Amino acid sequence: MTAPLAATRVELARWRDAGLTLPVWWRDDDAVAPTPALERLLGLAGRLQAPLHLAVIPATATHELADRLSDASGVFVLVHGWQHANHAPPDQKKAEFGPHRDTETMCAEIASGRSLLKEIFADQMLPVFTPPWNRLSQDVADRLGALGFLALSTFTPRTAKYAAPGLVQVNTHLDPVAWKSGGGLLDPGLLDAQIARQLEARRSGDADNAEPYGLLTHHLVQDDPTWSFTESIVETLLGSGAARWTPPLHECARSRPDA
Repeated sequence: MTAPLAATRVELARWRDAGLTLPVWWRDDDAVAPTPALERLLGLAGRLQAPLHLAVIPATATHELADRLSDASGVFVLVHGWQHANHAPPDQKKAEFGPHRDTETMCAEIASGRSLLKEIFADQMLPVFTPPWNRLSQDVADRLGALGFLALSTFTPRTAKYAAPGLVQVNTHLDPVAWKSGGGLLDPGLLDAQIARQLEARRSGDADNAEPYGLLTHHLVQDDPTWSFTESIVETLLGSGAARWTPPLHECARSRPDA
């Protein structure tokens, strides 16, 4: 039987032998309240000593979540849209902030979400916007800097450092959930091959290794095999000697007065 994540381990060994470093970060989406699944997530991150970035839905975020996270070391909050509501036409892919709506209305919602999460979570909230379904109108992206954001996070390797002037793109790259098949874990062998290809592209210079390699999880929908895979990939990356936790704002200014 092939060892778990065998191709990934081989590729990471090449990184280590070449003296290269892989920056890594972890984003988990759709948090709104304390749940058993959230406890499992926080427990796993704590055991692995892994910084965790929770994309929180502002309109439904609870003070109970803020209370639970207030003493959680290494846990940060990102702004995850406004209501996580789909506004796309039925024949198009889901989006809350796509080209289907008035830009001013969308920006007002985003500003409200940022203000609300800042009030609830204080300095645990980072000025990073994560649109639901990882889709965002360019007109809105162009306005995020003026709304107080330093970074935008979606999915797949970025093609440019900046999504808009002054707005760093810090994406996620690996999502183990089989969304198109109704949930559960994607084929682990296919995930292993995908990770190895992505890391090889970075090692060869075909992809931007300044962008932290992002693991994307969804604690509310994960089954046991997905949780096990999440633990395995984090352990594999960090146990390789080639990876290093890197905050999503490492390419940005460390602070700004309105952050």
